[in-house]
Amino acid sequence: MTIRILPAVGDIDSARALSTLLSQLADAEPAAPVPDSTALLDTLARLAAESLDELPEVVLVHERIGPVPALDLIRDLVLRFPAVGVVLITADTSTGVLTAAMDSGARGIITLPLGYDALAERVQAAASWSAGMRRHLGSGAPELYAGPGGTLVTVTGAKGGVGATLTSVQLALAARASGRTVALLDLDLQSGDVASYLDVQFRRSVADLAGIADINPRVLQEAVYAHDTGVALLLAPAEGERGEEVTDRVARQVLGALRARHDVVIVDCGSQMNAATAAAVEMADQALLLVTPDVVAIRAAKRMVRLWDRLQIRKAEETSTVVNRHSRGTEIQPSLVEKVTGTKVSRVAVPSAFKELQSVVDAGRLQDLDAKSTVKQALWALAAELGLVVAHEGSGHGRRRKPGSDRGSLVLRRKGGGDRGSVTLEFAGMFPLVLVVMAILWQCVLYGYTYSIAGNAADEAARAATAANALHPGEFTGACQAAGSKHLPGAWKDRTTVDCDVEGTVMKATVTADAPLFFPGFNPGWLPVEGEAGAALEGDAQ
Repeated sequence: MTIRILPAVGDIDSARALSTLLSQLADAEPAAPVPDSTALLDTLARLAAESLDELPEVVLVHERIGPVPALDLIRDLVLRFPAVGVVLITADTSTGVLTAAMDSGARGIITLPLGYDALAERVQAAASWSAGMRRHLGSGAPELYAGPGGTLVTVTGAKGGVGATLTSVQLALAARASGRTVALLDLDLQSGDVASYLDVQFRRSVADLAGIADINPRVLQEAVYAHDTGVALLLAPAEGERGEEVTDRVARQVLGALRARHDVVIVDCGSQMNAATAAAVEMADQALLLVTPDVVAIRAAKRMVRLWDRLQIRKAEETSTVVNRHSRGTEIQPSLVEKVTGTKVSRVAVPSAFKELQSVVDAGRLQDLDAKSTVKQALWALAAELGLVVAHEGSGHGRRRKPGSDRGSLVLRRKGGGDRGSVTLEFAGMFPLVLVVMAILWQCVLYGYTYSIAGNAADEAARAATAANALHPGEFTGACQAAGSKHLPGAWKDRTTVDCDVEGTVMKATVTADAPLFFPGFNPGWLPVEGEAGAALEGDAQ
């Protein structure tokens, strides 16, 4: 049997010496050494995603591997890749190191300086154990092998108050609404607010797992709060000083246990960097960095990204930045955030709409946020972008939704998609009413205009009749009608009458016009309008 070996050695000279010895082993197929823990985990995760058979039988971990300590790295490897035999290479041969390595899950120890016989013996033993484990996993209980486990997403705020907890909760609710099993871990150890946002009072916290070497399912279940939304909550300690108990080792153990039991694990890392949050960000499949569109937050995000890169936690290009409280009028747009931070910026920007959130935040019922809320729609669309939601049954792909797994259904509205269609349907329903209102208004305009031109024509007719009567008493009818018709628009002339008559010392003119129906010239003979005017007779006035 060919034994595939993956060495993880940070020191160049040690890596060269180890590669030389491995090349001399019979039936061995050594891979090129990986330089750090991040590269090792990424390589194994990629191979596990393809197939169990692609994983190496043996992984050799040098004691000076970094940035994750060797024993913590071994513990993480055993949890995530149980069919791989892990061997520790160390110069310390004390009983304490041997015990710690066995407790971490190592299948053996190779002492420095390296020797051919010891190396061959330990590699062969680890490979035999790996082969037996794979036969067991492949036949008796294939469901026990979960590869790297569920999807792990961390949410970190560039600074305080940018919305990391709100985002974490809504991503968890979105994933749960699509039928996936979800855990939400609050690693904002000094000031975690997940419990406040979801109206939870629970004594257990992640700090209670700090002193437990083996976090089995029963122990985990006692510390996790089963929320009525279906999301499993592992909360931050109520006493902030207890946060110091949660080290990077504890964080790795807890996250490994959560991933083994849930499809999705969301971690609220707050805005403070510590050993626990650093471990979470390093282990994450996707790391989100929350910013708001202001200079202070963008600078804080840039500092955070550089800190992660210096500590070899995460590269900038592997980080996704999400812009919260975004508006079109702000000077800082997502494209500028991407350029300044060097990260990938999410296609979804969360709008600024605090009024939508105020009532549910104050009540501690973030799960009751209205489905029509623009903030909720944006965050659930972000969950879809991250791949945290699955298609419903009947969509042709994705897993089946568990009956009764959630009270509501997952509705994602994307910009330019569902919203536009909804607006179109609503406008189509309102269109007949809009037409009726516009027709009534237009008819009122025509009616008023007819009043105006009839009054003006009557005034002109009265003046002309008075002047004609002064020159030729009693002969004013022709002048009256000519002057009145002259000041009427063409569309009104055909159905308009102009009459003048003397009443005492006043020449009175009356113009009767038919108001058109919708269009000038279309006169159905309804709603006649009368305009009247008078002028003093010149001869009688003297």
